Amino acid sequence: MEPDPRFTLANERTFLTWLSTALALSAGGVAMAAVPADVFVPWLRTVLAVVLVTLSALAAGLAYPRWRNIQRALRAEAPLPPPALAAVFGYGVAAVAVLALVLILLAA
Repeated sequence: MEPDPRFTLANERTFLTWLSTALALSAGGVAMAAVPADVFVPWLRTVLAVVLVTLSALAAGLAYPRWRNIQRALRAEAPLPPPALAAVFGYGVAAVAVLALVLILLAA
């Protein structure tokens, strides 16, 4: 059965939002890697950059499978799959933000 177009379009917007989030995380990782060595502890700056780019890769890589699984559930009128990685992204970004805040405060 074909799902209501509004749900299909909402699912597509969510997919595009995951890709936008991936792009923002990637840009944040690149920006963190480009911070001068004298501003932050170099190895910690690298860790933050790697975490951000890894989260970016996860978001981009899992956006389509999630879209596909939700579309299948909509067509089958089945329960939607849970957002399994929401906690990973939430806590990952929060951890990076807290560490960056600590580095900013230590550098001041």
